[in-house]
Amino acid sequence: MPMTANAGLEAEDNENTVAPAFTPAIASTGMVAAPTPYPGYMRIGAHVRQDEDPIGYGERLGADVIQMFLTDPQKWEKPPAHPRTDEIRDSPIDVVVHSSYVINVASLNNRLRMPSRNAVAQQAQAAADIGAFGLVVHGGHVRDGEDVNAGIVNWRKLFERQADKGGFPVPILIENTAGGDFAMARHFDAIDRLWQEVGDFGAGFCLDTCHAWAGGEDLVGVVERIKAITGRIDLVHLNNSRDEFDSARDRHANLADGTIDPELLAEVVRTAGAPVVLETPEDGLADDLAYLRETVG
Repeated sequence: MPMTANAGLEAEDNENTVAPAFTPAIASTGMVAAPTPYPGYMRIGAHVRQDEDPIGYGERLGADVIQMFLTDPQKWEKPPAHPRTDEIRDSPIDVVVHSSYVINVASLNNRLRMPSRNAVAQQAQAAADIGAFGLVVHGGHVRDGEDVNAGIVNWRKLFERQADKGGFPVPILIENTAGGDFAMARHFDAIDRLWQEVGDFGAGFCLDTCHAWAGGEDLVGVVERIKAITGRIDLVHLNNSRDEFDSARDRHANLADGTIDPELLAEVVRTAGAPVVLETPEDGLADDLAYLRETVG
């Protein structure tokens, strides 16, 4: 879950080379497939708080990529047109949008699921309007005692119904979550079942390291294990955790201040082959960026 700021690294072979922006590919289903990172480039940034001037904030941080909200994450409001749309689209900084926290595509409650579907469609269009390379959506959950498989089917229905309308204009990047025994994307066995339903629709995957740790998934070899399921990692949320392994608690920490070995986090960056967004507390962000530049840059 986003908490703050950003960073940036240059191409490996030439520090003056500007890495090209990501371009989504069209999947055979007609959906927009999540972008494939360009070899030789490490793109690192963070979630921005100043959504009214995201590019200016990213530039001050030296970010290659930024993540932002386009509407209040705790409300159902339709995203308004961003006043800096042209600036965002024209910037060499890549942009990804995080969807609202209220969204729960998996819910068996019609009063939550239906507005969630509408919100995903609206926010995906708003993300496309600013040239974002994807929309991050949490995996969601059903209530205790309800059928997890029914929630997974609801994810498939999201893509099926949108396919009838021509598909989403940007990739939907499903993010793993930290807690809940009835979650769609906490445990990797559940993600495996989810991907059997949504993988053919070009769904992308966002790996959050704090969520995986809190959810009880070992970070040793995590990239290989999740790619064996999804075939891809399209974005990394790189966060340490304030809590112990398998705590089910989603509380982010700076890279050197949490319960996860920082070297494990660096190894995720090295092996994922995907853009990296920091969602760590702002007061330690500079140290987080320096650590990544020194260890993986």
